[in-house]
Amino acid sequence: MEKIWTKIKVFDFYMTMKKTTLKEYGIILAGSFLFCAGLNWFIVPMGLYNGGTVGISQIIRSLLQLNTSFDIAGILNFILNIPLLFLAYFHFGRSLFLKTFFSIVTQTILFTFIPIPTQPIIQEYAVSCLMGGILAGVGVGITLKAGGSGGGLDILGLYFTQKIKDFGVGRFTLIINGMIYCACAILFELPVAIYSVLYSMVYSMAVDKTHLQNINTSVMIFTKKKDVYEVILKELHRGVTYWKGIGGYTDTDTYVIYTVLSKYEVRTLQQKLYEQDPDAFVVVTEQDQILGNYEVRL
Repeated sequence: MEKIWTKIKVFDFYMTMKKTTLKEYGIILAGSFLFCAGLNWFIVPMGLYNGGTVGISQIIRSLLQLNTSFDIAGILNFILNIPLLFLAYFHFGRSLFLKTFFSIVTQTILFTFIPIPTQPIIQEYAVSCLMGGILAGVGVGITLKAGGSGGGLDILGLYFTQKIKDFGVGRFTLIINGMIYCACAILFELPVAIYSVLYSMVYSMAVDKTHLQNINTSVMIFTKKKDVYEVILKELHRGVTYWKGIGGYTDTDTYVIYTVLSKYEVRTLQQKLYEQDPDAFVVVTEQDQILGNYEVRL
């Protein structure tokens, strides 16, 4: 009877996870729309440029000067992301690949078909940077919050972070975007580069406010199965401390397992934990600061 009850709990958990996954794809779609709308409605009409692969695509589009009825920057961005998608699939797992692929495809479609005003909606550069940065930043923020990404430099930066010691994704993105805006200053006009940087700053702040990067959590697990700690060591590659305790209500032996995870690793732990011990009791607490040997991940 206990085995049947355990299977029912696991089935209920997977059904919940399936609904959550569909919700996440809906959020990614909404995020793609906000990102593309912010660019096409406020940034592109002012002749300004995004960073990353989208910015590179916009520069290529401007240099080609093709007379098309739609913006080809989205298609160029998709082409640039093809090798990066392969990198995501082979190095970062199926879940990130599928959500990133979905995000890039929806961005490509929306970039192409969201109309670009022939006259800027707002004539003032600073206000356009503000509006475009907020819309685009919130869009990317909720996409990241749903477990996806827009591809591009995030994937490449994460790959180099794993291969090179003391290499950061933020540092890599900053270097590439610096090169992009220097190219804008050389190829176009200096004010174009300056206002593009302003837009990028607003965009970055909006992303951070929507999706708090690297939220760290302390996790304490109470379980009767000692093997649960191996899930954290082998699946999440995080350090674990555990000790024996006694349940106050049942007066039986139990294991207390303590670890520190990022917010986005907690869900993976939850899934694995339901497979190992559906009756485990878990306490998750957000931490403002963690000192010592803790690996910060994207």
